[in-house]
Amino acid sequence: MSGLPGSLADYGPAALSAVVVTGYLVVGEPLVGHVLHRRFEGRLRTDDGARRSFYARLLALEWGLALLALVVWLSAPGVDAGTVGLRWPSGWPGPVSGAATLLVVVFVLASTRALRSGALARAAVPVRRPGEGRHAEPAVHATLALLPRTRAERRLFTLVGVTAGVCEEWLYRGFLLAVVAALAGGLPAPVLVAVGAVAFGLAHAYQGVAGVVTTGVLGGVLAGLYLDTASLLLPVVLHVLVDLRFLLVPASALPAVAR
Repeated sequence: MSGLPGSLADYGPAALSAVVVTGYLVVGEPLVGHVLHRRFEGRLRTDDGARRSFYARLLALEWGLALLALVVWLSAPGVDAGTVGLRWPSGWPGPVSGAATLLVVVFVLASTRALRSGALARAAVPVRRPGEGRHAEPAVHATLALLPRTRAERRLFTLVGVTAGVCEEWLYRGFLLAVVAALAGGLPAPVLVAVGAVAFGLAHAYQGVAGVVTTGVLGGVLAGLYLDTASLLLPVVLHVLVDLRFLLVPASALPAVAR
C-alpha cells in the first residue's frame, strides 16, 4: 500500500490549502460540473462549435486544478513524491484490484461494442409513453452528448482523454487520498478505496444516479490499483484507455443533436 501521510502536520504551512482544494474536489466540483454540462447541452442546440468550446474549457479547468494541487503539494515539506504516487510501481496489483481491473476492461470492451453498434444511441433517444413526458437516461444522454463527431472534435477529444487520465488520477487518487489519510490518520485501504469511489462518482453527478454509480465503481477500482502499486502510473494508463475508447465509435453511430 502507498505510504500515505500520517498527519496533516506533514503538510506544514500548506495544510489549510490542501484541505480547501480537497473540499472543492468533493463538494465544489460536482456543482460546477453540473452547471457547465447543462449550459453545454443548451448550447449544442444552437452552436455547432459548442462541443469544441466545451472541450477547451475542460482542458483549462482540469489542468488548472491539477497545477493548483501541485503547487500545494510542493509547499508541503513533509510530503514527498512517493507519498502522492509520483513514482514507479513498487509491485503488481493484488488479487482483488487485479480482478476488478479485469472486470473494468471487460465492461469497457462490451460498452464500446454497444456504442459502435448504435445500441446506446437508440436507447438515449427520448420516447413518450402514455401520461409521460419525453425523457432519456441522464447517464447515457450526457455521455453521448460529449462524444466527438467531426475530425476537429476528435483531435480535441484526444487531448481531453489524456488530460482526464493524468489530471484526475493526480487529483482524485494521488492528492485527495493523501489529504484524507492525513486528516483521518491510519485509515485502512478499503475505506480509502470507498472514499476514492464516492469522490470520483460525485464529480460525475451531471450524469445522473447511474453515471455516479458507474464512475464511482471505476474510481474505486483505480484507487485500489493505486494503493496496491503505490504509483499513479497504472491508474493513469487505464483511465486514459477508458476515455479514449470513445474514439473507436464512428459519428454515424451517435444520435444527431436536436435543434
